[in-house]
Parts: sequence; C-alpha cells; structure tokens
Amino acid sequence: MKKTVLLLVTFCLFIACKKETKQDYNLHIAGNIKGIKQGKLYIQQLKDTALVLMDSIVFDGQSKFDSYLTIESPEMLYFFLDRGQTNSIDNNLIVFAEPGKLSFETSVETFYADAQVKGSKNNELYLDFQKIKARFNANQLELVEKELLAKQANNQTQLDSVLTAKDQLLKRKYLYAINYALSQKDYEVSPYIALSELYDAQTKYLDTIQNSMSPKVAKSKYGKMLTDFIEKRKLEEGN
Repeated sequence: MKKTVLLLVTFCLFIACKKETKQDYNLHIAGNIKGIKQGKLYIQQLKDTALVLMDSIVFDGQSKFDSYLTIESPEMLYFFLDRGQTNSIDNNLIVFAEPGKLSFETSVETFYADAQVKGSKNNELYLDFQKIKARFNANQLELVEKELLAKQANNQTQLDSVLTAKDQLLKRKYLYAINYALSQKDYEVSPYIALSELYDAQTKYLDTIQNSMSPKVAKSKYGKMLTDFIEKRKLEEGN
C-alpha cells in the first residue's frame, strides 16, 4: 500500500514539474520540412555578436517537428538546415518570431525559397520591407553596370549622370527605410530596421524613429538596443 501511495505521489510530482516546465516556454514552433528524410535543423538567436544555439532537431524519416523556446520579445531567429551534404546558400533562413505559436513550413529541396511562416505580424512586415528593398538593390546593380561601362568608354558625361542617379537612389532607399520604420511604430520591426538598415544614417532620423515607438516596442529587445545605440552615438558626436 505504501509503495502504491509513493508511486502515486511521485507521478503527481512528475506531472506538476512537467507542467511547470512547459510554462517556461512562450514560443511554440510547429514545423514541417517536406521531403526531408535525414538531417538536422538548428535554431539560433543572436546574442551580442555571436549566434547561440536555442534548439536542434534531428530528422529520421519524420518531416514534422515541434520546438518550444523562450524569447524576451519578438526577435529574429536564425534557422540552419544541415542536410548532411555540401552547404549551400539555401540552407539558411531568418524568421522574425513572436511569442505564441508559429507555423513553419518549407521543403528540403528549396528550404529558403519555399518557406511559409504564419503567426508573426512582424515577420509579415519584414518580408514586405524586403520585397521593396530587393527592387532598390536590383536598381543599384544596374547602375553599377552602367558605371563600369561609362568608365570603360571613358565617357565622363555618362559617368556623371550615373553617379548622380546612384546618389539619388541611395537617398530614396534611406527615405523608404525611414518612412517604413515610422509607419510600423507599433511593431518591433521598426527598431530592427533602424538598427539593421539605418545604423549609419544621421542621428536625427534615428531619434525620430525612437521617439515614435510605442511603449511596448520601446521596452522590447530591439527597442532597448536602438535607444542604447542612439545614446552611444550621441556621446561619440559630443551631443
């Protein structure tokens, strides 16, 4: 009888501990990498200047997985797929994760290109920003090609025109990033864009973005990082 009671108490304590552990997690990633038979998926976060492993999933015939993580606030997570073969650029993917449940679906053949992520508004906004940024980058490449041709032809008039166009494009690119960050002041993507795309912009523009952030965003990981970055910048500038 005593053994039965002891086993029952032990079982109850095990269940209680398990529930308590579950409560420690605030992010559930439900994933599916179609077609994968074997391999590993590493989920990492950036701390200071180094990537730190949060979870690793081993695939052995099963394509679906679940990962339970804890994040301070919405932030970028870095997914790396090790297929057990030669590395390629299609092995890496960044996702702007938020506390809650995140749906992650892709395929083993085109890990990056096929990725579909649901459950994060910040990720949706970041992808929208990236689409427009890609257009600016394509235009920049076109102008670089024209610049090289003008130099080869020793055509100073054409070169001056291309250089002016490059300068105007760069200004439009910065202006777009500033306006996008300001328009998304209620989301953590705002300070993230400021830190990743506008770190070398004039302090007054960063100040404007920082002052526009909602209280929730200001207290987030990237919100606090932007505030610290601006304060250090001002000290360097002597303001």
